[in-house]
Order: sequence, then C-alpha cells, then structure tokens
Amino acid sequence: MRDLVEEKKLINMKFFKGLGQFRHLILAFLGLFLVFGLQIIPAVSQDAGKTFIVATEPTFPPFEMIDKNTGTLTGFDIDLIKAIGKEVDLNIQIESLPFDGIIPALQSGTIQAAISGITITAERAQSIAFASPYFKAALAIAVQKNNNSIKSIEDLKGKRIAVQIGTTGAMEAAKVPNAQIVTFDSAAIALQELVNGKVDAVINDGPVTLFAIKEAGLAGVKIAAETGTEDYYGIAMPKPRSEALNLNRSLVNYGLFKVIEKGTYRAIYQKWFGAEPPFLPLVAPAVIGNADAIATNETGPAENFFVALFRNLIRGAGVTVLLTIFAVFFGLIGGTFVALGLLSPVAIVQWFFRIYVEFFRGTPMLVQLFIIYFGLPGLFKEIGLEWTLERFPAAVIALSLNVAAYLAEIIRGGIQSIDPGQAEACQSLGMSPFQTMKEVIFPQAFRRVIPPLGNEFITLIKDTSLTAVIGFSELFREGQLVVAVTYKSFEVYIAVALVYLVLTTISSFFFKWLETYLDPIGQAKKKAA
Repeated sequence: MRDLVEEKKLINMKFFKGLGQFRHLILAFLGLFLVFGLQIIPAVSQDAGKTFIVATEPTFPPFEMIDKNTGTLTGFDIDLIKAIGKEVDLNIQIESLPFDGIIPALQSGTIQAAISGITITAERAQSIAFASPYFKAALAIAVQKNNNSIKSIEDLKGKRIAVQIGTTGAMEAAKVPNAQIVTFDSAAIALQELVNGKVDAVINDGPVTLFAIKEAGLAGVKIAAETGTEDYYGIAMPKPRSEALNLNRSLVNYGLFKVIEKGTYRAIYQKWFGAEPPFLPLVAPAVIGNADAIATNETGPAENFFVALFRNLIRGAGVTVLLTIFAVFFGLIGGTFVALGLLSPVAIVQWFFRIYVEFFRGTPMLVQLFIIYFGLPGLFKEIGLEWTLERFPAAVIALSLNVAAYLAEIIRGGIQSIDPGQAEACQSLGMSPFQTMKEVIFPQAFRRVIPPLGNEFITLIKDTSLTAVIGFSELFREGQLVVAVTYKSFEVYIAVALVYLVLTTISSFFFKWLETYLDPIGQAKKKAA
C-alpha cells in the first residue's frame, strides 16, 4: 500500500514539474486573454447595472417635484431619466441639490449627471457637457392679472424682475435695461414674490409657470408674453476628460434615443403635458455656432473675472456688515428689555418673555425669515389687507428678533452674576430701581457679557448669509451670482470664505480691545506702569 502511495506522489510531482516548464506559455496566454478577451466584451455591458448618481432640484414642477401623496420625487424629468436608465441597465440614484450647486457638483465629479430643466447654452457648454436635447421650451413673462402694461420683454425696462438664480431667465433679465433684478433659490419663491406684489414680473420657463397657475392654483398671476427665445433642456454631465465619462454620455444618449424610438418618450410627454411632443434636434442650436469657443473654453481675460469678483464681494461685504450692525444694535436694545422681563417679579410677564425666547431660539432663523418676509404679507393678503415688507427691513427685523432672544439670556446671566448686596446697598442709599440698574448693576454686567456678546456678533456675521433666500444681495449671494455666470465655484467660494474670515477676525480684535478698555483694574495697572 505504501508503495502505491509513494508512486502516486512521484507521478504528481513529475506532472507539476512538467507543468512548471510551460509556466511562461501559460502566463503569456493569460496576458493575451486579458488584452484581447476583455476588448471583445461590449463596453455597455461593463456599465450594466452600475449605480448612476443623477442630481435634480425638486422645486421645478412639473419637471421635478415632491408628490404630495407619497412624498417621493416625481415629474417629467424623473420619469424620463428612470426610463433611460431602464433602457441601458443603469441603476439611477437621484439626489436633490440646489440648482446653483448642480454645475459645481458636476465639475467636481461628485455626481455623474443632472436633469433639472437645465437649458443648453453656449456658456454652460464651456464648463459641462450635455447629452442630446430632451425638451423644447421657451421663457415666459409672468405678471399679476391686473397688470396690462407689460406685454413684451421691452416693457420690462426699468421694472422689478424676480428670477431663479443661475437660470436662463436670470440671463435674459440681465439684458433688460435698468431692470431691478432680484434672485431667489427657486422659481416657486420668485413667483410668490410676484403674488405678494413686491416685483412687477417673473421671467421663468413657460411650462413651469403654466403648471403653477393651472395645477398649483397660483392666484392672481397670468402669463403676459414669451421672451421670444427658443430653448432646449439637456441632461448635464461632466466634461469628458476620460474614456469612462465619454462612455457615460454615449450611454445616456443611446438610452434617450431608444426611449424616443419605442414611444416611451411620447407617453411620458402626454402624461405630463397632454400634447404631442415636438421634434427634438440631435444638437441644441445654442451650441452649434459656438463649437470653437466651447472647444477652446474661451471665457475672456482672467483679469475680468477677478475684477468682477472683487467688486461683487466688496459690495456684498458692505451689506453684510451693515446688516450685522443694525441687527446687533436693535437686538441689544430688545435683548435688554427681554432680559429685564425675564427678571420681572410678575409671573405672567416672565412667562411671556420666556415663550418669546424659546420660540426664537428653538426655531431656525431661515424659517423666521420666511415667516416675516413671505408669510406675513401672504396672511394679510388673505384677509384682504395689502401690506408688504421690503427686503432690508424684513432682514433686519428677523435677525434682530433672533439675536434679541440669545442676547436676553446673556444679559440676564450677566445681571444675575452681580452680587445682590450691591442692589441692597443702593436701595439703602435711597436709589430707585432704575437708578440702581443704570448706574451700578448694568455697567458691571455689560463688562462681563462682552465676550459672549462678541461671539454672538461673529456668529451673526455668518448668519447674514441666510438672508440670500429672500433675494438679499449680501456677501454670500454676491458670490453665488458670480458663480452663476462664471461657473468657477472653487475660486469664488474660497474668496467668499476669506472675506468672512477677515470680517470675523476684525470683529474678534475689536471686542478684545473693548473688553480691555472697559476693564477698570486693567486700565489702572496700565496707568500705574
């Protein structure tokens, strides 16, 4: 038995030894298979079933919106991109992004594509790539129903126009002479601005405005005219810097063609618009005559960009500082009164101011801005009263009310940190409660609250960026406006961050100086030295 086992081992050793003599031949064969065999497999199959991240901005009905019944994304664009993904076996994963953040996300490569009613323009085609057009649209001018003076784009001269930032509507509005343009983050907010009577017109995509009027019940608004432009929407994708990106674009185009060929596109179009779809070209007319500029990425002299950026950011920084100073001034006055109310011996007064503090500290400032700027005028309009609030006072009121709630607790803590014996001493000297607070308690408390007051001031400088949502052109919004034109998001936002850093650093040094200046012991030591 042992001889048989030994014989088998000997045979196996001879076999593997012989096989080892052919190892170079085997390795060469495997190499040829890897080189040529993988090329035989179709390129499409390599991407079959892979996750494909597509961005959209879900406030653009009927193209993309949140279904009120299911709470899921729906719309023409959503149905179309899912149908395209099904045709080419792509696992479509849709992510929500603000419209002005879509192109920077494409440039950074964090998403593979975007479908959000993005009009194909020569300027955008310099920064990103587009698949073939999938929708034909036109810009429309929306006005209030009782407005009969605006009937064309020429009639908007010198008027107040609301637009969505980064859209072709914003580009068209910029061409109107002497127009006062207000930018918002979404078309829905721009239309709400028109309903509240704060602007004369809104330039927006026609299908979206029609849907808002007919389906969403947008009261008191009509379409006065079209701008005369003919636009095409396209699926946006990163510039093809690699073979994989070229393949992605080809896949999307192939899927779009198959959807059109099979009649799926027609069914989706009829579902959302109740009409026959128009003819779609292979390439959008806006980029046909600009192929050379797109290929060479001619964006103009570099110094023009930096000059515009510097001008916009300085203007925005001035507005930010102005907003902060006004908000802190009124907030300090309001916070002092609220702090005294919190210290009141009357229980109902304490509860009233406690509710105020908890509300403004417990709700986001963004929501408070919307309530004051959009909500209150809408409420008054519903009860038959015409009342509006301009952006600057609305921003100051919202910021001041919010800051007052935080400063009230800071000041209350400062007052209560003073030894109660001082108040008793003042009382024994015959001083009134007002004199005691004014002459003795509050000066000492103010010195103690300077550090947290400085922190609140610095925080407020940054929080003023939230006023951009109501169309206020402060520092952050000015940066967004530059990005919307140049698509240089990294350079612009780094510059914006540096300006904020300069403002907060200056504020920090100022409050440190103020703290030292108001310190009597420190001043006495300084004089003695």
